[in-house]
Amino acid sequence: MQRASEYLGLTGPFTEQIPGYQVRQNQLVLCDAIDEALESGDVLAAEAGTGIGKTFAYLVPALLSGKKIIISTGTRHLQDQLFHTDLPRVIEALSIQSAPALLKGRSNYLCLHRLNMAPHLGFMNRESRAGLAEIDEWSKLTQSGDISELNAIPEDSYLWPMVTSTADNCLGGDCDKWESCFIVNARKNAQAADVVVINHHLLLADMTLKNEGFAELLPEAEAFIIDEAHQLYDVAARFFGDVVSSRQVISLARDTIAEQVNDASDMAELRDYAEELEKAARDFRIALGDSGLRETWLKVNNKPAVKQQLENLVSTLKDLNAALLIAADRSRGLEQCSERAQTTLLRLKSFQQDKDAAEDDGQAVLWYETYTKSFMLHATPIDVASIFQKHTDNFSNAWLFTSATLQVNKQFDHFAHNIGLENYKSGVWDSPFDYQKQSLLYLPDNLPQPSEPSYTKELMQAALPVLTASEGRAFVLFTSYYAMHKAHDYLKQMLPYELLMQGDLPKHQLLEKFRQTDNAVLLGTSSFWEGVDVRGESLSCVIIDKLPFASPGDPVMQARIDAIKRNGGQPFMEFQVPQAVITLKQGVGRLIRDVKDHGVVMIGDPRLKQKSYGRIFLNSLPTMPVTSDVSDVEKFFSDLSGVASANTTASELAAS
Repeated sequence: MQRASEYLGLTGPFTEQIPGYQVRQNQLVLCDAIDEALESGDVLAAEAGTGIGKTFAYLVPALLSGKKIIISTGTRHLQDQLFHTDLPRVIEALSIQSAPALLKGRSNYLCLHRLNMAPHLGFMNRESRAGLAEIDEWSKLTQSGDISELNAIPEDSYLWPMVTSTADNCLGGDCDKWESCFIVNARKNAQAADVVVINHHLLLADMTLKNEGFAELLPEAEAFIIDEAHQLYDVAARFFGDVVSSRQVISLARDTIAEQVNDASDMAELRDYAEELEKAARDFRIALGDSGLRETWLKVNNKPAVKQQLENLVSTLKDLNAALLIAADRSRGLEQCSERAQTTLLRLKSFQQDKDAAEDDGQAVLWYETYTKSFMLHATPIDVASIFQKHTDNFSNAWLFTSATLQVNKQFDHFAHNIGLENYKSGVWDSPFDYQKQSLLYLPDNLPQPSEPSYTKELMQAALPVLTASEGRAFVLFTSYYAMHKAHDYLKQMLPYELLMQGDLPKHQLLEKFRQTDNAVLLGTSSFWEGVDVRGESLSCVIIDKLPFASPGDPVMQARIDAIKRNGGQPFMEFQVPQAVITLKQGVGRLIRDVKDHGVVMIGDPRLKQKSYGRIFLNSLPTMPVTSDVSDVEKFFSDLSGVASANTTASELAAS
């Protein structure tokens, strides 16, 4: 029987059918390891270096296995890339019959019932009516209902929440549009498919039955492939908890009014209570204070204004709930609004306790965050591993976890511990890129500690000769918005190149402008540290301001630190350092994206060389030549054959 890797080898169909295809030895070995795991039902953690071609390495054995396989990716963008580009290529190369399916969360599909309700959901102006008319026209043409098809309406438009459903407001089988429902049809296609492409949010939704009425996909699967698996821990931490948001509350109020118009016109009190609820939500947001806060609930739960407005919010929700209980038998829509009101009421009451019981028992942390006009209240579990393990134990099939950044200090322990993996196999398949020739790591000397007020300015002063040598063409990545703006103010006076900054444009537009602008320098924070792919000379330098430790003031981080301390552990070395290592690896990974790429990574943080834990970071990076002499950077860019005087590798420096 032909091995899966032979299809990717020199005599396989990919060399003939895909222009520019290159056989990579590590890809072949990885492919066979995945094939063996799928066949034997093993759990495999596979770190696959950038450029190895891990997507083809798992798609080939997955499609040849004949099993029902679920592939979960980190984002919707990666889903679309996998389903619309990679899968068709592999299916064609293998010359097989396959019916893969793409499945996204509810909010990605048009809801025909809510499209009909939309004109009653709030104030309609000319722009709103025009947008809804455009969506209505598209609804008559689309086969999938996937809102990404309609480019004329921006992805972040306020119209989409009006015409898409959530698990809270979906009417299920009682909906008059059930037979033509796009999400129902997408789910049916997924159940009939041999390979289903989903994302981590949907994977967790199906695991926990939070996607109510659609919990039939996972039990049918014979294997799970989790791509970008390093993201799974953070997604699971957010997903396994509960959230009450102003958007949920206001949506409930507006849905109630729309349903009242249709099915309970004689119950004007429903509209009155709903309008009071929306006002109470806005008053509560004002009581929480400034926008941009992300704090533990214990900091504000006893403030008089917050207590009073929370009591008012709960009271008005109780009034609406009582009226909805009476109206519930009028229609499925009103019944469902009643169910939502009861669920929201229960969650809000947990924030009224004088003592934070959830935190006392060590199970969850209560916290909140504020935006300009909205708020979110969270109850986030502290121990994600045991919850995830409990769910995965229900599916004793093959599990493959893959990413370019799973290891910390050449070990998988941190990743495995975070998601509760115990009996698993692991392996590392290195990148085909020649980091010794293609890259240089520059660690400047004589910078102050990152905590010093002068740090960002002195770092930018040290970066100027690097940016001059690279002729711009750089990402400058920051761990905070404050530092990014401070650096921008300095660089705009000093650089002759076009300066782009996160927030000036939507992310995809900013990246496109960067690619099309010669010698541009782009400043970004967390969202630019991973998932960004710029190949060629446009990106020849990546500058990182600090080691990306999460803020100890973050309420969830602090709760996990406290939990590790209670168990006798060392949170800094056991959790904070490993998390920062993964993020740093992602940031460094933005530079070399192709065998023809060359460039310099500059990391300003002096702790890399001064602190003992710096060795862990250096040991986790690709084995690039490393220097502290800026003249080596200048020589690198003038002579891309390498840097003769910088012949020490990062690993060797870490060992010294």
